[in-house]
Amino acid sequence: MEAALGLMRRMPPSLSRTALSSLLLLLPDHSSELLSLVDQPLEVLWDEGCGKQFLLCDYNRDGDSHRSPWSNTYHPPLEDGVLPPAHLRDLEVEANEIFALYRDQYYEGGISSVYLWETDSPEGFAACFLIKKDGSRTGEGRRGLLEQGLWDAIHVIEVEKANDETTAHYCLTSTVMLSMKSATGFQGSFDLSGSITRQMEADLSLSEGHLSNMGRMIEDMESKLRNGLDQVYFGKTREMVFTLREPLDTLTATSATGQSIQHEVINDIVRSRT
Repeated sequence: MEAALGLMRRMPPSLSRTALSSLLLLLPDHSSELLSLVDQPLEVLWDEGCGKQFLLCDYNRDGDSHRSPWSNTYHPPLEDGVLPPAHLRDLEVEANEIFALYRDQYYEGGISSVYLWETDSPEGFAACFLIKKDGSRTGEGRRGLLEQGLWDAIHVIEVEKANDETTAHYCLTSTVMLSMKSATGFQGSFDLSGSITRQMEADLSLSEGHLSNMGRMIEDMESKLRNGLDQVYFGKTREMVFTLREPLDTLTATSATGQSIQHEVINDIVRSRT
């Protein structure tokens, strides 16, 4: 089991679903454990009742059906599907509305879903905040020469009431899966994908409510994750590229190497325009 989880941690998000399916065939006795511990790229389903998309995960699944946070119904229909109690459902509706505003401000679009459910802890509950942003050419957020770009963020928060009744303990576990791919002429192909998981705990006052506390924690965590991805993935890739290939601007135009590269770049541009 440890080897299987170690393999999934090193698997690119684009191949994680295929790898998980293979592991489920090899380890049928650990199927439920694998499905609960391994994060997969988020899938999208359409809620015909309210005309909105919602995201699928293990926290809104019951059998082969998934519950929509907008209509609180299962797709495909499920008569005895598990539903959150009334007080959590009210909080879930408000969380989806607020998180949609957060998504639009930080991601300029995308799809978001929030799910709440009861836990074994007295007066405690858990929440899952999901965001999916498609930056591919066929997606909503095309950027430059990016052919494929996906960002999946999964934030799971466990909430427990503290003894003094004025504070609560929050445990946030966040996972971000990033996939980027491009193939553009003389620049060649580029394929970068990976995932990062971090955890944060805090005891916060309930004076402003649970949603305010959870929102601030998610905002801080996403900022740290973006900085980590920039330093680990992009920074390391930039370092390796510059180590293997000297940047063009460091070559003088008078040198034979610089002139040769300039000619190649100009010829490629001319060919692409013709």
